[in-house]
Amino acid sequence: MIYITGDTHAMIDWEKLNTREFPEQKSLTRDDYVIVLGDFGGVWDGDKQDRHILKTYGQRNFTTLFIDGNHENHDLLDSYPVEEWNGGKIHRISDNVIHLMRGQVFTVDGMKLFAMGGAESTDRELRREGVSWWAREMPSQEEYAEAVSNLEKCGGRVDLMLTHCAPETTVCALNMQGMYCRRENELTLFFDELAKTIQFNHWFFGHYHRDADCGKYSLVYDRILKVEKRF
Repeated sequence: MIYITGDTHAMIDWEKLNTREFPEQKSLTRDDYVIVLGDFGGVWDGDKQDRHILKTYGQRNFTTLFIDGNHENHDLLDSYPVEEWNGGKIHRISDNVIHLMRGQVFTVDGMKLFAMGGAESTDRELRREGVSWWAREMPSQEEYAEAVSNLEKCGGRVDLMLTHCAPETTVCALNMQGMYCRRENELTLFFDELAKTIQFNHWFFGHYHRDADCGKYSLVYDRILKVEKRF
């Protein structure tokens, strides 16, 4: 079973995953998954808050998967050994907390998931490089190429697209709904191209701190959505 939610920002927005807000977790097992769509925040500087966050996730019944957002310590994430898991590359943060690396395709609960973290910070000028902002927030050219290659290997067809920011056309649609979203950048334009060429059933993303649906696209923040294969 798979559930998807938006940014948790370490301990700022993670109350949505407590047993009061998410009582379904009581019946879950480690073979069930909750996916955080970036800005996980539990791998920040290795201090006691990180340890508390990871200990708390470690006590939960389910397995937590997350893609990286822009507000992550990318240097620290990159220091973890790379493993293969369910068809793609990961960083295993703890027994039941797994970082899904960029441009990877995974098979989870019978579904093909494409994961591609990263985004451009809107508050970069307020942050300090190497302390609260990292240039690795945006993918490298190698990661873009690996994403394309991995999608080609699965015939350009996946069940779910999981990203932190959205394709540019979807960002524009959200703007028309009255939600301010960041101007276009290399990553949102890359996702635009994928949206035209890849067959997928649904695309989930976070980053914009709202909940909204736009056709086959879902912006997720406070919601915890159960995802089932209906096709």
